[in-house]
Amino acid sequence: MTVLLVIAKEPLPGRVKTRLTPPFSPAQAAALAEAALADTLRAVAGAPAGRRLLVLDGRPGPWLPPGFDVVPQCAGGLDERLADAFAHCSGPALLIGMDTPQVTPALLTVDFSDCDACFGPAEDGGFWALGLARPEPALLRGVPMSTPVTGAVQRERLVSAGLRVRDLPRLRDVDTAADARAVAALAPHGAFAARLADCAAGR
Repeated sequence: MTVLLVIAKEPLPGRVKTRLTPPFSPAQAAALAEAALADTLRAVAGAPAGRRLLVLDGRPGPWLPPGFDVVPQCAGGLDERLADAFAHCSGPALLIGMDTPQVTPALLTVDFSDCDACFGPAEDGGFWALGLARPEPALLRGVPMSTPVTGAVQRERLVSAGLRVRDLPRLRDVDTAADARAVAALAPHGAFAARLADCAAGR
């Protein structure tokens, strides 16, 4: 079965979601990041998987549900860290981050029977998910990260390698306060939406 990978940072003030400050304080931004991570992990826990792996920069906290193995992120740029995450897998694997708390178990239930890769584009030009039937870390190394063309470059890398690519739905990442409001509206019953409401109320 597919290994589900989540690459994430420990949600500490000043280390996560810095583009949310302002209007939110660093503590509020960290609380929003923790809620987004909790929603993400809950979706992963509800999806079928042979193994669930959290590739973490930092230490796990009470937000981590049971059923996950935790490994540290390697040093280097984001492309190297994503590549290294796939190096932990010998069979089909799907990697996501912690910026799409609206993700659902259904979105994470992928089938590689008629494709070699699954690619989930993000509205900001990046990607929220990357699945590989046969993980090859070199497919990610050298891809420019956090740019408006990151997703296009990564997808072209897959196609150029001769892989059959299935596109997943386009999702919106949470980077800004406007993103946070839009994503919370898409998943109004999640921890992220509840935490955003608390922050907006000054709690």
